[in-house]
Amino acid sequence: MIRYIDLQAQYQTIKDEVDIAIREVLSSSQFILGEEVEAFETEFAKYCQTKYAVGLNSGTSALHLALLAAGVKPGDEVITTSFTFVATAAAICYVGAKPVFVDIDPGTCTMDPAKLEPAITERTRIIVPVHLYGNCAEMDPILAIAQKHNLTVIEDAAQAHGADYRGRRAGSMGELATFSFYPGKNLGAYGEAGAIVTNNRAFAERLKILRDHGQTERYHHDELGYNYRMEALQGAVLRVKLRHLDEWNRARREHARLYRETLANTGVDLLAETPESRCVYHIFPVFTPQRDALREHLNGAGIQTGVHYPIPIHLQRGYQQLGFGLGDLPITEKVSKEALSLPVYPELTKDNIRHISNTIGQFFRRASAAPV
Repeated sequence: MIRYIDLQAQYQTIKDEVDIAIREVLSSSQFILGEEVEAFETEFAKYCQTKYAVGLNSGTSALHLALLAAGVKPGDEVITTSFTFVATAAAICYVGAKPVFVDIDPGTCTMDPAKLEPAITERTRIIVPVHLYGNCAEMDPILAIAQKHNLTVIEDAAQAHGADYRGRRAGSMGELATFSFYPGKNLGAYGEAGAIVTNNRAFAERLKILRDHGQTERYHHDELGYNYRMEALQGAVLRVKLRHLDEWNRARREHARLYRETLANTGVDLLAETPESRCVYHIFPVFTPQRDALREHLNGAGIQTGVHYPIPIHLQRGYQQLGFGLGDLPITEKVSKEALSLPVYPELTKDNIRHISNTIGQFFRRASAAPV
């Protein structure tokens, strides 16, 4: 069996470092925030080429607080994409704003800047580009449009730890950026965790108040806040893993290179690589109208896969009140039916990748030979 993701294999490579870090937290008995979280915040901000990072309990919480810090209010509109994990839109709804979805570029599956300006209204306050699959959105035109219309940009970088766009690190380009450290991410915690990065000191200070019940000092609650604090154990684990992130990302990019070589002419389409971006391949997707049959074939051969995402947000039952329907985002809808995620974690072997590619080629050879 080739797993879609193998966290046990990753743990074995860093077991001694992680075990020591966890024992030190247990010995300190400082389990919420504290020195480990503060140290991680400093190190992660530096990694992201930003001045500040605020550790939180999840990526969803990060999106929620980033919108609050940016001043989003009920009735405001926030432009984003529908081809993403539901948390991107859910957080917008949490603050009483309306998600306004624009279509994606068919090659990169990230926000199509050409679709932005027609979606802007007098109620638009924020643009949330999603750095999908480990690939940065086309940030320069997005930022230019935001500046032209006096809008704030919040990067959803939940899948892009360490990705670059024209030499700038994911998270360093918008006024705020949010990260998830869900265990399967390129930089994953041992549980739930997230963070916001920014160069704005006022944002950082307010975010620290919002994450801790609105406290400015103990038992002094100056505004409505939330229990969104990062646990010290997660901060300690993330500090260990951050030291290995670049190495793991290099491995993912090498896996992607080998996939591209071995999948050439097999029958699947691949994610576009652009000269502006350095993708870190949180996900390696392939695209085919025969997605479901191919997935079944791979599963039968002992190869696990994923689907990200089978139903775009604008077609989800829980979001029908937004007024979008079938046909409104044609590229998003097409991609959602064709995208299949292959294993790409760093511990995967070259032989694994060649076997996966050969199995995919076998599927299409059989399909082409089948009688019509």
